[in-house]
Amino acid sequence: MGRLRSFYASMVGKKVVMGVTGLIGIGFVIIHSLGNLLVFRGPEAINSYSRFLKNTGELLWALRILLIVAVILHVIAAVQLTRQSRAARPIGYVKREPQVATISSRTMRWGGALLLVFIVVHILHFTTGTIRPAGVFSREDVYVNVVTSFRIWWVSLFYVASMIALGLHLAHGAWSSVRSIGASAPSPQPLHRRISIAVAILVWAAFTAIPVAVIAGIVK
Repeated sequence: MGRLRSFYASMVGKKVVMGVTGLIGIGFVIIHSLGNLLVFRGPEAINSYSRFLKNTGELLWALRILLIVAVILHVIAAVQLTRQSRAARPIGYVKREPQVATISSRTMRWGGALLLVFIVVHILHFTTGTIRPAGVFSREDVYVNVVTSFRIWWVSLFYVASMIALGLHLAHGAWSSVRSIGASAPSPQPLHRRISIAVAILVWAAFTAIPVAVIAGIVK
């Protein structure tokens, strides 16, 4: 335990934790986005998928707990890394000109904060039904929940904005997660970075397509 604590106390240890938990999150959003696209096949398809997930019982709860723990550890490691970095250099640069930084890497902090808020709202909205912007919530009819909610313009806007943050987060996070655990060697033109960007675009498009389709009247 002592060695484990010492490892986590280091910046390398925290980066490994962020990498592993980040990959867990990436795997989840890919699968989740594919499942959500069933809404385009109609009520029966998405509702059958929902029933299938609920019928897995303990497995579903195990996955939920894994995801919650992964998110908590990811956030804690990110905050602690930021504090360690600032403590190592208490006086900032007089002039900072990013040379290789991308938009996705420079927006990781605020994007991560927005995603944390989104995760909480999303669970309260579509999982527990605590938040009901449309005034209705059905535990059996997921299709109705999706359509009635996204018909409200500000709900769709919130989800679309959150998915922009998710896409940017994935574009950098998917690449840095593999680098953090040492699975990708440094390279001037890394193939993994291009794959990360492609995954980010596809996941963003899959999630964004649903509220846009409802607002446009394609899904109704």
